[in-house]
Amino acid sequence: MCAATSWCACANWRQIPCSRSRAGRFSPAPGRRRHRVDTRVFNHPEAVVQGWYWLARSREIRRGQVVPLRLLGRELAVYRGDDGRVAALDAYCAHMGAHLAEGRVEGNALRCFFHRWRYEADGRCSDIPCLAGQARPQISVRCWPTAERYGMVWLWTGETPADDLPEVPELAGKACDALVANRFRKRCHPNVVLINAIDEQHFASVHHLPGSILTMEAVPRSVSNIEFRNLGKVPTSKRLGRLLARFYQGPLTYTLSYWYGSLGTVTLGPDFLHLHLMFALRVGDDGSTEGQTLALTRQRRGPLGWLVNRLLLYGTALAARYFAWGDTRVFETIRFDFRHPIPADRAVLAFIRHLESQPLARWHEIDRTGARPRPTRMRLAGTDQESSDG
Repeated sequence: MCAATSWCACANWRQIPCSRSRAGRFSPAPGRRRHRVDTRVFNHPEAVVQGWYWLARSREIRRGQVVPLRLLGRELAVYRGDDGRVAALDAYCAHMGAHLAEGRVEGNALRCFFHRWRYEADGRCSDIPCLAGQARPQISVRCWPTAERYGMVWLWTGETPADDLPEVPELAGKACDALVANRFRKRCHPNVVLINAIDEQHFASVHHLPGSILTMEAVPRSVSNIEFRNLGKVPTSKRLGRLLARFYQGPLTYTLSYWYGSLGTVTLGPDFLHLHLMFALRVGDDGSTEGQTLALTRQRRGPLGWLVNRLLLYGTALAARYFAWGDTRVFETIRFDFRHPIPADRAVLAFIRHLESQPLARWHEIDRTGARPRPTRMRLAGTDQESSDG
């Protein structure tokens, strides 16, 4: 850990560079130096990082059912086919814009209610009843990659997923049991919710932990993933600290793995028993956070293993509620404005730097909700009029 006098140089906190970003521009106020962190991605509701986002609980989409869902300002028709797989299509029919969730599932396809056009899971229109026996134009609606894990349906905000679904580092590649715990809303951006968990200062002021117990180290793992590891040890100046220190050979276990600025895993607990959480976040229409908590643990065999896992999962979910409770007052009233970074903010600044370099999805550029379709140059037979795709 750097001394305060040399910290600015080693943490490079004045620069948060990326090709798209104005981050790192600091404007001094008259009479004193001010260092406002200016960004293009962090804490911007319109910026959608390319990645996996939670869409719904798996049980909310039954086989043969289509449901209307809204994700990051975009309307979708999401259905589960006869093969059990979930497909997500842009909500509006390519013919006249009827909402496809008003239709019905046929096998592994979705048929529009209005004129009965049928769309496959890849978005391709495979049947237009009124053109039976005639050549059918090549028409499609946008489809989005989906996946299911941890009892949730996830959607990738791009063409082809660049990553597998995120995992807890300690559980990577292992079979896991999951508990879909509480769903919540916070009145701030998901980026702000995530930096709260790596803000060393607030653990002392809000959660009353000893000030030296957390010292977070940032370790970028990929363009989309950054890990934060605690290097601080349990203080042993008091009896309670000496008791707790017996359960840790080294630093107190507190490790976070962040993806896309909207999904985070947390590992904590004594050396003999680690608890694992996942917080899946997305921005709502009003700029607030819509979140889903998941508790995770490795699978254990037999009836006893099942019982142990139930206890661990519910205990983990309760621990998550405890830590979130103290921060709720802040999230309800905060107007985030990062004006004066200090050395203790090094983990927060590392998160912002990493997020600013992540690729953005073209989420709002194609058929955004409520936007009128662009006219096409298709001539109507026997006329000089132009038609649109809607």
